[in-house]
Amino acid sequence: MSFNKCWAFIIILMLALPVSMYAQSGILSGTITAKDGSHADEALLYIRNLQITIKPADDGSFKTQALPYGHYECVVTAAGMVRKVQKVHLNSPQQELNFLLDNLESEIDPITITSDKLKGLGSRSLSEVDGAGIYAGRKSEVIELKEIVANTANNNPRQIYGRITGLNIWESDGTGMQLGIGGRGLSPNRTSNFNTRQNGYDISADALGYPESYYTPPAEALERIEIVRGAASLQYGTQFGGLLNFKMKQGPEDDAIEVHARISGGSFGFLNSFNSIGGTVLKGKINYYSFYQRKQGNGWRPNSEFEVNTAYAALSYRPGVRCTLTAEYTHMNYWAQQPGGLTDTYFMDDPRQSVRSRNWFQVNWDLLALVFDYRISERTSLNMRTYTLQASRLSLGNLERINVADFGRNRTLIQGEFNNIGHESRLLNTVKIGKQKHTGILGFRAYKGITYARQGDADNGEGPNFRYLNPGNLENSDYRFPNFNYAIFAEHIFNISDEWSLTPGVRWEFIETQAEGYYKQRVLDAAGNIVADTRLVDSNSRYRDFVLAGLGLSWKPNKRIEWYGNISQNYRAINFTDLRINNPNLVVDPELRDERGFTADLGIKGNRIHRFQYEITAFHIAYQDRIGQVLRADRAPLYLDYRYRTNIADARNMGIEAFGELNILPLFKPETSNQLNIFINAAWIHARYLRSEQPGINGNQVEMVPPWVIRTGLTWKHKDFRTSLQYSFTQTHFSDASNAKRTSTAVEGLIPAYQVVDFSFAYTFKSFTLEGSLNNLLNEMYFTRRAESYPGPGLIPADGRNFTITLQYRFVRPRK
Repeated sequence: MSFNKCWAFIIILMLALPVSMYAQSGILSGTITAKDGSHADEALLYIRNLQITIKPADDGSFKTQALPYGHYECVVTAAGMVRKVQKVHLNSPQQELNFLLDNLESEIDPITITSDKLKGLGSRSLSEVDGAGIYAGRKSEVIELKEIVANTANNNPRQIYGRITGLNIWESDGTGMQLGIGGRGLSPNRTSNFNTRQNGYDISADALGYPESYYTPPAEALERIEIVRGAASLQYGTQFGGLLNFKMKQGPEDDAIEVHARISGGSFGFLNSFNSIGGTVLKGKINYYSFYQRKQGNGWRPNSEFEVNTAYAALSYRPGVRCTLTAEYTHMNYWAQQPGGLTDTYFMDDPRQSVRSRNWFQVNWDLLALVFDYRISERTSLNMRTYTLQASRLSLGNLERINVADFGRNRTLIQGEFNNIGHESRLLNTVKIGKQKHTGILGFRAYKGITYARQGDADNGEGPNFRYLNPGNLENSDYRFPNFNYAIFAEHIFNISDEWSLTPGVRWEFIETQAEGYYKQRVLDAAGNIVADTRLVDSNSRYRDFVLAGLGLSWKPNKRIEWYGNISQNYRAINFTDLRINNPNLVVDPELRDERGFTADLGIKGNRIHRFQYEITAFHIAYQDRIGQVLRADRAPLYLDYRYRTNIADARNMGIEAFGELNILPLFKPETSNQLNIFINAAWIHARYLRSEQPGINGNQVEMVPPWVIRTGLTWKHKDFRTSLQYSFTQTHFSDASNAKRTSTAVEGLIPAYQVVDFSFAYTFKSFTLEGSLNNLLNEMYFTRRAESYPGPGLIPADGRNFTITLQYRFVRPRK
């Protein structure tokens, strides 16, 4: 980092310090005790409006600093006690509050407890039993969106996922339309190596044959993001990456109406409008939440215009204390002009240039879900989810390599249509044997997906005309891919003692994938003229029937430390919808096989509520028949370079992930309500190919695996002002298995190391909040990926320095 960049970094830190404002103020004081007179262990008082937490003295007494007059919501938690919420109107210099807490086990069903430690930190782990899932003995991470200061208007993944270890993040656009993250050396391509869900149900195009996510929920609408690593394969599906679940906001329990109106503007014509409404009515029987978002902009590079519309509505009905029925609907559509990729030479000359003006992309996504929760008894609950997806994606443009000029010929149109329906049922039960409670889950999944994949010629124009020239006889391919999946799974937590627990699990899978349609083989002469055009009808089916097993172990020597270990088998079906995409830069092996393997973790994590947390994990991912791409040049008559997608080899990914976050201020002033959090997230990954049948691959680095990824940041919270500064570093790595350093097409080659700094702030005054972000503060010129097709081909530059400003208005009407 240069001297001038360092000074810029320091200046921003100084500007981030808040200016105190004078106001009438008072002090809240009182006690927190249990109703039976016992001590409330690990009690905390959390003032939600100010996002501050106070730990009482040993006798249960507490006293706040001077707080501005106004309305506050106080939340009290303690180990083994029922959480208590109380609204307070502070209008005097001294006001007393006394909280009496009930014992937890006598009041509510223990299996429905979720973690509510209210640390005030940006992330946490899932509880051993959380909702309708079991997470004991494995690595889980939760991003609490309300606790971080980030550019949510742009879905900035560097900031939002900054505390998640081991992630390689692709930045194909600066607006967050498509999320591209890969963990522990897995490809980030449209997050396809995670089982991606929203509120617990699938949102990817096809969970089996095309597990890519073209829809990413707006961060402004999220309560939290849950990530469970490869051991999630037993409960959620066989993916090596594990689970990625977006948990949407719900209407507030205590308010009849809560409205958020947000308007954002920024660099390159960016404009974002987000409006939501939610609440609880009819004596708590109906909870509702809905939002609409519209984003548009011109993009950092020419030919980068976009427009996004997203809408969501959820309605929950509670006829009684045991039963909840929820209906959810999501709609998203967007179109975007794609500036295409660049060669390395183009990038060095001017990373903002575009040499493609006729490439477009369009997506329509419709999701409908019905969720039924029923508490059968105090120790048994049932969760049922039924969902359907009707969606499409259209890509239009010139697929030719980027170092070949666009001569204005007919463009290629690739269309995918996805029609899926799925159902999952989960039965969760807790039994008590002696002093220990043991919780088990039994689940069933049924899934049917039909994907249509078509490719042919479109017009030679400039605009987004998504129409085939010959829809009845496409020039490339026309396929139908039916997929069927049935699964039964079970896991059980056996609490051997207060310190030790064992969690075995098993999953039976049946997968049927079919392909029926036609493709065309063309032979071209040296001048590019067609000398032969053959239509070939194709039909095949594959059936798989197998069992996956796993085991987790947890040791908690005390309440603040946990050692855990687990091992789980994984399986990843091949992507049938990719087999017949005719791309001059890519050829797919017709004998492509599914991937098999396992993941294993060994880690330690600990925390002190609202003060610090840490986690260190060693992991190992073993692949058999890992799918990848190698560079070849054996096709007559021109013998140009192309990528060949096949089962490259067996592979081994292993590494260490470390995360820590500390609130510094209580070290010097224990009773302070302010926060100065510093976090560091570092991952070292060693990934190599083993036993390859492809020449020149043995011992090579696995592609898209940075050996080091480091992210660190500082967050300051003072009353109504919050600000953050974050630094991200990703080390040099390769884009393909041959470890080519550079090619003329720029589809293969090194991805050089890059470092990025982001700054954000938020200030709340009464019902208004002003937010701002300055991303890529030091204006680093870099790229995160090389694409063989859309949005390339070629290297895809990331956005330079840009800013976003957001103004929010919040209106609340409490329940009567």
